[in-house]
Formats: sequence, structure tokens, C-alpha cells
Amino acid sequence: MMFRLSNYLREVANPTPLGPRRDPPGPVVIWNLIRRCNLTCKHCYSVSADRDFPNELALDEVLTTMSDLRRYGVPVLILSGGEPLLHPHIFEISRAAKALGFYVGLSTNGTPIDETNIDAVADVGYDYVGISIDGMRETHDRFRRMVGAFDRSLRAVRLCHGAGIKVGLRFTLTEDNAAELPDLLRLLDDEDVDKFYLSHLNYAGRGNRNRRSDARHAVTREAMDQLIDACWTDIATGRARDYVTGNNDADAVYLLHWVARRFPERVAALRERLVRWGGNASGLWIANIDNEGRVHPDTFWWHHTLGNVRDRPFSEIWEDRSDAVLDGLKRRPRPVKGRCGACAYLDVCGGNTRVRAFQTTGDLWAEDPGCYLDDREIGLAPSEAPVPATAVAR
Repeated sequence: MMFRLSNYLREVANPTPLGPRRDPPGPVVIWNLIRRCNLTCKHCYSVSADRDFPNELALDEVLTTMSDLRRYGVPVLILSGGEPLLHPHIFEISRAAKALGFYVGLSTNGTPIDETNIDAVADVGYDYVGISIDGMRETHDRFRRMVGAFDRSLRAVRLCHGAGIKVGLRFTLTEDNAAELPDLLRLLDDEDVDKFYLSHLNYAGRGNRNRRSDARHAVTREAMDQLIDACWTDIATGRARDYVTGNNDADAVYLLHWVARRFPERVAALRERLVRWGGNASGLWIANIDNEGRVHPDTFWWHHTLGNVRDRPFSEIWEDRSDAVLDGLKRRPRPVKGRCGACAYLDVCGGNTRVRAFQTTGDLWAEDPGCYLDDREIGLAPSEAPVPATAVAR
């Protein structure tokens, strides 16, 4: 599940009572409706291409599955791809999802949005449109392998903003583009963008083949410092912008240390909130359906299928813990090993992203190599500035 940095920093700035624990009614479902895409991005987890793929779900299968999802309690539906706007029935599917009462997000590269279809996009009533940006013009076009992609995506941001749609930028951090994060944060101000999502590189699909360009730990830490500072500045000036991160749940522990250095009196309360959050939610509060109806623990788990909505309803698949992977992912605490198993903040991050561990070691439960915290910061060595590390009762 995404780490909602803004929400936690707002609590640091203006604390409120915690209140009773409430789990979500069901998982957030990210649905790759179509594998076709007009781009061939370097970090694509679905290895999409600009061609039709066989055996994709028909419209009636999509609508039937959506009804099951809603009955099961799924609150949020994120429509993705490939490029979802290339799906021939995208607006019909989107309107049906809204009518069923989902919070509906659209995850797009933005290039298909122009003056000819912005009214159709706006008429759907998407709760959020996320547009991928990988850096400034030259870098973005190189990542997206299309000259002019940056300008087209920025045009989409402006058109969505002008149409009153909540719009955000989605940025995947690698060593090749980390230096441009400050420029992108300035772009948020220049374009008055509503939300910024920083995704750490995950090892799946085309992203797996390019993992050597993953940001090194020092670069990741610097990026998190920049993001936290930008978020804190917005809170101090009253700007209502959201900052979120994904695919590295160590971000929550990093934030705890940031708060400990500046507001030590707020650390215990923040830790309690973060334990409630629980960290990585793949297989628990995050689910994925691919273009052929296969269900996965999240979008980076296409190598492991739990079932297919053509054979069984999603609701049955998601409850079937006879699958060893799904059963392990649903456990709290998870049976993780190494630094993750010994970490004093396992109840905060949930063992972080299991895909990275699997892709690098072949062991689903090995320590996550993407954790950028040192031994002192996770309680495995003495710290000069300790953060409360005892587990908080759920």
C-alpha cells in the first residue's frame, strides 16, 4: 500500500487523537485492463508493446468481475495498462465503476490525452488521474523511448487541471533520473499539481532487467530528504498537496528518524500510527488483476498467479489461503529472514517489498535488498539518537 507521507507529516504538525483501529473493507485493486501501450518504457513491469495482445478480458467479463469486487468490499479501483486509454471500452468501464461506487483512479502515461478527448475524460468523473513523468524533457523522452513524450504528458497534466480533475505526477526513482527530482518538485509548483507519487524501482518485468540502474541507497536517502522537505514546506505554507511513496516501506522508518531529530516528543504517537498502517500490503490490502483475468498479490507479481476471474470470482481467490505465497503475505508478522526478520521496525514496514527479495535471492522471505537504512537505524546496532523501537499493541 502506498505510504501517504503528507498524512503523517500533517499529524506531526497538528496532532489529532488516534481513534479506534479500522481496517479497509477490502483490498485496493489495480487492474491492468490492457497490455497494449504506445510507449516501451525502460521500467515497465508489464513489458507492454504497441500491439494487440490475445486472450484479454471481454467487456462483459470486466463488468461481471467489477460487480463481484464491489460486493466483496473493494473500495478503490485503479485502471491501468499498458495504456488504459487505448482500451476500446475504457470510458464505459470507467463509468460503470463510478456507478458501482468505487473510488476510481486512472493510471496513464498521459500522451493520449489531448483537446479532442479531455471532455470525455472529465465526464467520467475520475477521482484521480496519475500521469507518469520520469524526469525533465530529455530524460523523460529517453526513458519513454519517444521524442515529444514529455510535452504530451505535460499537456495532459494541464488539460486535466483545467478540467477540474485531481491530477498527479508519478515518478519512478532510479540513479539515471534522481538528479532531476528537484526540477520535478519545482514543476509541481509551476503547474499547481495536486499530488506527487515517488515510486522506488521494483524488480519486475522490464524494471527487473534494468535493476542495475536502481538508485543506490545514498541516492534514495537524498531523494527522501528532498521529498520530506518539500512536503513539510507545503504544510507550513498551507498548500494542500499530497506526497506519497511506493515500493519501499522503509520510507516509514526513515520518516520516524526524521521526526525524532526534529520533534522527538511526537515520535511515539507517530510510531503508533505507522504500526496501524503496517507497511507492505501486497496480498493483503493490495491486489492486481491482469489483462487476461489472472489475479496476483500486486502489480509486480505477474510471475505468480493466484487464480483467474474467468474460473473463480475474485472474492473466492482472495480468500483462498491454500496458496502458500498468499498465506505468507497475509500473515502478521510475515516469516521474513535476515535483517528484515531481526529489524526492530518489522511491525512498521511489514518486511518491505518481497519481490525484490525473491528476484535477487530466489527466496521470497529473504531480507529486502532495497532497504536503505543502516543497522543502527533498524535497531541492530547501538544508535546515538534512539527512536522508540518497542512494538505497539494493535
